[in-house]
Amino acid sequence: MTDDDAAAHQAVERARQLARSPGYRKRRRKAPQEPGGVAAGPGLGNAGSGARPSARDPQPVGAVADAIIHVRGWEEPLEVAGVVGRWREIVGDEVAEHAAIERFEDGHLVVRASSTAWATQVKLLQGELRRRIAAVVGADVVREITVLGPAGPSWKHGLRSVRGRGPRDTYG
Repeated sequence: MTDDDAAAHQAVERARQLARSPGYRKRRRKAPQEPGGVAAGPGLGNAGSGARPSARDPQPVGAVADAIIHVRGWEEPLEVAGVVGRWREIVGDEVAEHAAIERFEDGHLVVRASSTAWATQVKLLQGELRRRIAAVVGADVVREITVLGPAGPSWKHGLRSVRGRGPRDTYG
């Protein structure tokens, strides 16, 4: 055994004795945890690309997109866009011809129907609408649905209109 081997052997023995001593508490360094929940390999710090998964490995596009959506706070706008953009798919062609989304804010969906008959029909279909919306874009996206009939004519014209009930002899 050479002097270098003997010195190495003595150093290993001292380390073993120190580890066995009752006052010694072995401290483990945790591998840095990445936001995606994948740690870099041991001794690699943030470098990764070892035999174990690391942050430098290729990530699925869906996971990256979900992380961006969550960090930017785009969950609600995407849910709203899902309902508005897929309205015809959710309600069907016939109902979509006569009922359109007027606004959708904070889980409150306001639908405007083309006639009072269609407004009544859509009101009767609210339970089915909620079920279909939940199936297509997720539960708890729409918490309340308000169905409005057609908008009546406005008698307000111009900057200087008179307050009050408006003309009374027009229809009758």
